[in-house]
Amino acid sequence: MQQTGFDPERLARVTGAMQRFVESGDVAGIVTLTWRRGEIAQADALGWRDLETLSPMTRDTLFRIASMTKPVTSAAALMLVEDGLLDFQSPVSAWLPELANVAVLTSPDAPLEHTEPLRAPITLLDLLTHRAGFAYHFTAEGALADAYERVFNGFDMMVDPGRWLEHVAELPLMFQPRTRWHYGIATDVLGALIQRVAGMPLGEFFRTRIFEPLGMHDTGFIVTADKTGRLSTSYAFDAANRQLVVEDHPASSRWINAARFQSGGGGLVSTADDYLRFARLLLGRGRLQGDAAERTQGPRLLSHKSVDLMRSNFLTAEERRIPAFGYPVWESQGFGLGLAIIDDPARQQSAGYRSAGSFGWPGALGTSWFADPVEDMIGLLMIQRRSEDPFPLAREYERILYDAIDD
Repeated sequence: MQQTGFDPERLARVTGAMQRFVESGDVAGIVTLTWRRGEIAQADALGWRDLETLSPMTRDTLFRIASMTKPVTSAAALMLVEDGLLDFQSPVSAWLPELANVAVLTSPDAPLEHTEPLRAPITLLDLLTHRAGFAYHFTAEGALADAYERVFNGFDMMVDPGRWLEHVAELPLMFQPRTRWHYGIATDVLGALIQRVAGMPLGEFFRTRIFEPLGMHDTGFIVTADKTGRLSTSYAFDAANRQLVVEDHPASSRWINAARFQSGGGGLVSTADDYLRFARLLLGRGRLQGDAAERTQGPRLLSHKSVDLMRSNFLTAEERRIPAFGYPVWESQGFGLGLAIIDDPARQQSAGYRSAGSFGWPGALGTSWFADPVEDMIGLLMIQRRSEDPFPLAREYERILYDAIDD
């Protein structure tokens, strides 16, 4: 471990700590993958891919990465900016006329008919920074929350982004654009924008412009028949009974449906090794960060400046004082273009360890990753566990990693 700068004994504690989460029944299985200084420093596949059959977790297991899709979609949008096909400030209604006349609630909890006109058009930058005014059903209030639940129920079957956008336009925005950060369907709208501007399905754009150049052969919106056996079962955690309950099983999974909606906000399936390559792209400021084993630099997919913008905070001090998900999320970090970026390490919740400039964005099913440019390190943790309550697994993994650094 001297090449990667870790103390071997301390780094080995990752395995035991993660195994305890499996043995306690908190999670079915875990894959962890740690990269530093151009090498894989640590990798584990623990527990089970499926509890019923006791299929073992393997390093090449496929995971539904949920909102870890968002940085990929954001990077794709920046490619179109570099191509001269999009720009940050023009109204997106030039490409998505469905959004030209959306209404805005007079207050977040107002009845759906209590609206006012847009004060400013939605821009690409608004979508990238979650300041377009959209919500999810779980981040909306009152009647709007019910409407999101109703309108988007079964949206997986809305293959045509145009049809999906018509449903989006039926609902008012929760906030005026550029007035605050609010988590919602903005990156799904961004995916529809990419598809329309590029003139091809979102998955095809991802494949040709990102996945194939990076060698991400197991990442996509659909799990083909030859890969279904590697798809993990996804669980929800029943806190009352402390049990894992099947939420999505490979045999009947939405992800095997070739006609499903290509969600730029949360639809990808990937592996730890595949997503590591994408993280290395961002750590390398647009070029696949060198790997000692490969002894070559990868292709340049984005400019330095595009990735620097992704890794820069766009939130105002006032916006950062507003809690997100019920927590003071922005005390230690800002939000860039699809990424959260640590800029005040001392204020990280629960005494986190990430260095200033570290970035990442997790997924709702427990997948998480971070890239730390100070330590030249990337950490990935992959599970399939949906829970309403905070789960300390990723924090414990990161704590042990940083404690093991020995250079």
